[in-house]
Amino acid sequence: MTDVKIPEGYQQVMPYLILSDADSFMLFAQKVFGATEKMKVMRENEDVIMHAEVYIGKSTIMFANSTDDFPVMNSNMFIFVADVDGTYQQALDEGSTSVMEPANQDYGRSCGIVDPFGNTWWITTAPDA
Repeated sequence: MTDVKIPEGYQQVMPYLILSDADSFMLFAQKVFGATEKMKVMRENEDVIMHAEVYIGKSTIMFANSTDDFPVMNSNMFIFVADVDGTYQQALDEGSTSVMEPANQDYGRSCGIVDPFGNTWWITTAPDA
């Protein structure tokens, strides 16, 4: 296998979400997960996102507004956070619904939410090493 060239700031595999309201998703990711905007390109003559990227930690999520040619496509994502209980509550405060309340698991304290855009997030704080 040959070496894969990956631009700085990207990973070999990244989620790409097609959303009904990409602007609101960016705000949600910033408020709940501390995301930072990396890039935002608007559709010409329209007030909708053609392509955007956010960093959450060292991970990149790419996303865009849905169109007739590219309908909404949701995802399930797993994310490590410092405080699962606080993040869970913040997600609920931002309009998410619970699919699993925070509970201790073998792999850490974990919970699940569906964000206002239809994506499921499995939020976990890893146990102390």
